[in-house]
Formats: sequence, structure tokens, C-alpha cells
Amino acid sequence: MVLGGAEPLAVLAVETADLSGFIEFQALGSGPSTLLLAPGRAAAVAPGPVDMRAAATALVLPPGLDTLPVYQALADPTVEQPALPAEPEIAAVPAAAAAALGLAKVAQLLPALLAKPLPKHYAALLAAHAMIDIEPDGILTYADHEVAVLQQLTAATVPLSDAPETRVVAFRIHASATEHLAIVVGHPETAEAPLVRIHSACYTGDVLGSMRCDCGEQLRGAIRRMSEDGSGVLLYMAQEGRGIGLVNKLRAYDLQDRGLDTMDANRALGWGADERRFETGAAMLRGLGIRRVRLMTNNPDKLAAMEAHGIEVAEREAHLFAANGVNDEYLATKASRFGHMLD
Repeated sequence: MVLGGAEPLAVLAVETADLSGFIEFQALGSGPSTLLLAPGRAAAVAPGPVDMRAAATALVLPPGLDTLPVYQALADPTVEQPALPAEPEIAAVPAAAAAALGLAKVAQLLPALLAKPLPKHYAALLAAHAMIDIEPDGILTYADHEVAVLQQLTAATVPLSDAPETRVVAFRIHASATEHLAIVVGHPETAEAPLVRIHSACYTGDVLGSMRCDCGEQLRGAIRRMSEDGSGVLLYMAQEGRGIGLVNKLRAYDLQDRGLDTMDANRALGWGADERRFETGAAMLRGLGIRRVRLMTNNPDKLAAMEAHGIEVAEREAHLFAANGVNDEYLATKASRFGHMLD
């Protein structure tokens, strides 16, 4: 793939690269490939101090060590790390580095890419290597684009055991497989300020009943509460693992089992502590004709996001569940490091 612009850059996602693609990439242009990592990950493998405020860190491996297995190990802290006879060098960060890492995040891959600069006239390379050309600005504004092209597609009655009068409204980001659901209990559009919960999908908690989090309890408890109240909307957002995806969430669990908390585990993988954007939820509420809510949340970021994007929060409804002996540290971290209101 090529990120065009003033300084064209060919990039290859380390996580999904196979040997033939890697060899083809290495043959592009001249000079060594650069490994682009998020600073959170680079801090563990770079030879010197890393600027944690930078968009990315660029590393160059010594000749002979620049093999695909080494790059993949450097990208993923959950696999055995190689004992390198020489350290990588910190290199200049290309202009399109932020877009490169952003592209990997859109695909929910580890934010680690190989990069090579290209000449400004690279059309022949595109044709010869079947590469896709993307403008960096399109990646950097992708989250805003998602909200702009959100579509309400269809709705169906889906009686639930705790809320028989329920319908599910499906929203999709145009030209994308990303789907968000509004679980609508009763007729919240007629209420002055219906109960609303923004719930990020959690396969392990919602479906499997994992004890590592409180997500399943929050999901089912919110629906019960809405049914008792007469109406409400639960926005079921496709933002697994605070926006890093299921595979990366499982990697984060692995790192938590080695001693990191939920925030540091995400950062060690190269992701932000919380990658979610809540303005999509505000757009869904507006699409349902709801602009004033009682928000069921312990997360101050959700309160701020609703108010910032046109949804009046008439009241915050606490949504607390007791620790279970497994998720005690997880809940404590949400309170102490994320600022969740769990008292």
C-alpha cells in the first residue's frame, strides 16, 4: 500500500505480512526498511529514550537482522522476544507515519508497519506491485467520516427475556462492515429524557460470561432497568476492547496476566488507553429522534461526548456492579486511572 502526498510512503502491515510479500516489499526502492511503531510499543524495544508525544517511532534494524520473524516479534509483545546481537537504530519519522499507524488501527491490526519512501512519480510501481494508493488525510479524518456516512438500515422486533417489548435498529457505516445496534426498549422517543446506555461490544463478557470484566452484567442490567422504567435505548457499539478489537483485547489479557493493568496492556501493544469515539452514539440517538437523556454510565468521557455532540444529559444514572473476586483489580484501575465514578 502507498500513502501518497508530498512524501510518498510504501507501507506493509507487519502482522499480516507473509514471506513473499515481505520479500517483494524489501525489494522496493533502495535502502533499508523502517519499522514504524507507536511510542508505547517502541519504548520497550528502542535503544534510547522515546518521545511518547510523537505520532510514531521509526526503527532501522542492522543488516542481517531485518527478517520478517524479527519484525513480527518486535511488533507483538505477547510473543517471545528475540535476543538481537545489535540494537536497532532510531531513525527519522516519515511525514505519513501517523496515517500509517492509523491505517493499521482502522483494520484493528497491531500498529506496526514497515515503511519505505518512494519517488514522487510512483505510478509505475503501483501497477507493477498491485499496490493501493491512499491519501494520508483520508485516514487521519476517517473517524469523522464514519459519523458523516452512518446509515440507519433496518429494524426488527426482538422480544428479550428481560424486556419483551424490544426492537433492534441496525446502523452501518456506509461502504464498511462496521455495524452498530440500537436496542430500543418500549418507546423512548416519547419520553422526556429516556434511559440510555452506550455499551461497547464485549464478546467475552456479553456472550461468554467472562468474569474478567463487568460488561455482561452492565449489558443485561441496563436492559432490565430500562424495561422496569418503561423505555430506554442501549447503544451496542462495535468497539470491542475499548476500540482495539477482540484479537488485540485477548493479547492485552495475556499481558495483564503477566502483570500489566488494563491501561498499560493496551499501551504496550501500541494502542491508546481508550481508542473509542462516542460521537457515533450521539448520531444514532439523533437518528432515533432522541436529544435529551438520562445516561447510564460511570464514565465521564461518555458524559462529555454526549454534551459535545448535541445530546443533552439531563441526569447521570450510576450503573454499578460489585466486584466478583476476579475483576477487582480491573474495576480499581477503571476508577484510579480512567476516572470512572465507581463510588
